Amino acid sequence: MAKVEKFAFHVPSLEELAGVLQKGLKENFADAQVSVVDCPDLTQEPFKFPAKGICGKPRIADVGGVPYLIPVVKKEKVYDLNTVAKDIELSGAFILGAGAVSSKIVGVNAELIPIVQTKSEKKPAVNGSYIAQINPADKGCLLEKYSSKYTDCEFGLLANLYASEGQPGKVIEVKANGRTGELNFVSCLRQILEKHYGEKPVGMGGTFIIQKGKAKIHIMPPEFSACPLNTDEDVNNWLKFFEMKAPLICQTVLVSRDPGFDLRVEHTHCFSHHGEGGHYHQDTSPDSVQYLGYFLPAELLFRIDRPPETHLVGRD
Repeated sequence: MAKVEKFAFHVPSLEELAGVLQKGLKENFADAQVSVVDCPDLTQEPFKFPAKGICGKPRIADVGGVPYLIPVVKKEKVYDLNTVAKDIELSGAFILGAGAVSSKIVGVNAELIPIVQTKSEKKPAVNGSYIAQINPADKGCLLEKYSSKYTDCEFGLLANLYASEGQPGKVIEVKANGRTGELNFVSCLRQILEKHYGEKPVGMGGTFIIQKGKAKIHIMPPEFSACPLNTDEDVNNWLKFFEMKAPLICQTVLVSRDPGFDLRVEHTHCFSHHGEGGHYHQDTSPDSVQYLGYFLPAELLFRIDRPPETHLVGRD
């Protein structure tokens, strides 16, 4: 049994959050509008998720961590999203976020874009996840639906997950166009919250679309590094970077400030319907970029299997 630690986030009202984000986004984007809206039906295009919404008992899970990947991989670290749902006290949870595949299942290392309606007493799991890996044929991006090859809900090493009952309801809609600042969209949201709420950690998760423009995305190589990766430079030399084009559907988890659980404070993975996806870093077309996102503050944090020995390498 993995050790599970629990923490209650500060949870502002949606109206308050919308106001805080609206004000802060104007410093990083030419045009920004934040409002409280009904969550769109996420079973529809372009999302095609197995759940209609991101509402109902929202919570965040930070599972494993980068120290299980670098400097040297610990391949035995394998987890299951159905087990995570129980660990976070929400059986049947709808889970989305960013993680790594189980190399024991997939056979290689790859990016996982988890989008799973976990199993409940009444229904089996529905796995809508994607895998982004390096295509052995041309060294480009190979994006596949997880369920096209696998029937499990496993992942490996690390994941940052936003979980809810998958219900419709009120959410925060963020529209941001024309990036004028240095920060990426997610870092901007997180730093606005950190600046405003300070010592009161706020967690947030959801999905956003890069509607126009291009983005810098990485995919981990299929082979784990034989040499220890000891610096960010080592990690960046090992990762494979791409410029990918919109529309990209991104799943994100962010925490304004780590309350002492060795969290990855932001992590975003994306997929598309044109064969591209991976780990989001930044848009590369600031003038033309358009973001549209739907988010909800989380009530609880669950830290699962926190690495006993840690470092800050490779957290970007």
